[in-house]
Amino acid sequence: MRRDDSIPAIATQLRYAQLCRKHLEEKGILDTRFRLQKLADATVALPVLSARVPELTLGVLQHSVAPGSTCTITHIQSPVPSKKSSVRSSQQQLEEALRGLVELRGEVWSEELGRDLPQSWKRHGDLAILGEATFRQPVWKILEPELWETVASTLGVKRVARMGRVSTDRFRTPTVTLLQGQDGWVQHVDNGIRYEFDVTKCMFSSGNITEKLRIASFNCSGETVVDLYAGIGYFTLPYLVHAGASFVHACEWNPHAVNALRRNLELNGAAQRCQVHQGDNRQLSLCDVADRVNLGLIPSSEEGWPTACRLLKCETGGVLHIHQNVSSHPQKPDPALLLQNLCLQEVCDPSSPAGKAACDSDTADSRESALGLHCRDSMRITVKAEWQAWSKAAACRIAALLLEIKGQPWRTHVLHMEHVKSYAPHVDHIVLDLECRPT
Repeated sequence: MRRDDSIPAIATQLRYAQLCRKHLEEKGILDTRFRLQKLADATVALPVLSARVPELTLGVLQHSVAPGSTCTITHIQSPVPSKKSSVRSSQQQLEEALRGLVELRGEVWSEELGRDLPQSWKRHGDLAILGEATFRQPVWKILEPELWETVASTLGVKRVARMGRVSTDRFRTPTVTLLQGQDGWVQHVDNGIRYEFDVTKCMFSSGNITEKLRIASFNCSGETVVDLYAGIGYFTLPYLVHAGASFVHACEWNPHAVNALRRNLELNGAAQRCQVHQGDNRQLSLCDVADRVNLGLIPSSEEGWPTACRLLKCETGGVLHIHQNVSSHPQKPDPALLLQNLCLQEVCDPSSPAGKAACDSDTADSRESALGLHCRDSMRITVKAEWQAWSKAAACRIAALLLEIKGQPWRTHVLHMEHVKSYAPHVDHIVLDLECRPT
């Protein structure tokens, strides 16, 4: 007589066990919740799903899958869970720990409380930041401070904070509340660069990592870079540490971010090649110094465009890296319109490959063909028509500002558009690399 906690299995000799296991797994018959088990007679028992037992054909196993084997149906007493099934996710561990705390304090656990728990969190060293829409039920307040001690212990951290909405002050200060621990300073490492900042006072966007890596790939040897809206050094440090910029002027008006920026420059051994300018960059007294200007503010850095134009070197010009959130329509753009928009900026310049190909063509059709071929060859990413429309408008606006500020015509040329991340539905954070040269 078999015990109630037993499960069905196929028993076979040890040397045939893996052949049979692979066959049963491919057929969806193997019960992967439990481990294979060695029996007293030196055979191996492979657990199978009870509902699939009627489908078993021992003859197939013995003659086709593992010729020479002997296969019998048996039962495993007190089966051992497999390693995979016994591993609980962090969310499951957190729910289990908090359920125990709730019941220990005489409260009633409910599905509503389960839905109020975080499904993900950001981690900076020994500090975890929970999302805003968590722990909203009144019962959690009753369980403090044990609640946050339990959360910290379960997540394997010492400090816990909760993210709120970014404030509407001019510094866009994050409303992060420290729930467990006394100090909000953390360290984050990206691509070998150390960033330290106070999470309760400074923003840190991990979604910008692709742009930081792109900047790190630049060759800025011999260049002077100005980083407007520098923050804690998100882009300032990649320019100094990896891109090899000779000197960087970092401009930032949030005193808490400036404090972290100075600290990070020292941490990464770059303080001697950077000057920090604290205050509104629109009031910056610098001009005619930059080979490259970074405008890393979203949703728009447009207020800084006149400053960026003043900063570019009058004799040689330079490149602007302009960040912007661009809205787009959900429907797929017309490919013909896409190609047309992609090359509008280049066609305006007869010295560009597209402009030269178009100008050298005899007919409108051949010009369009030459233009289209060039565009297709030069496209490296999927570019939305709305991005192209915005980039063309931005290039024209920058050219007008340069004429006004520098007192002579300048040529603007779209070098590249980089998609950083999706900011919201149908809203993309992009970077426009705009070359600006005096004519």
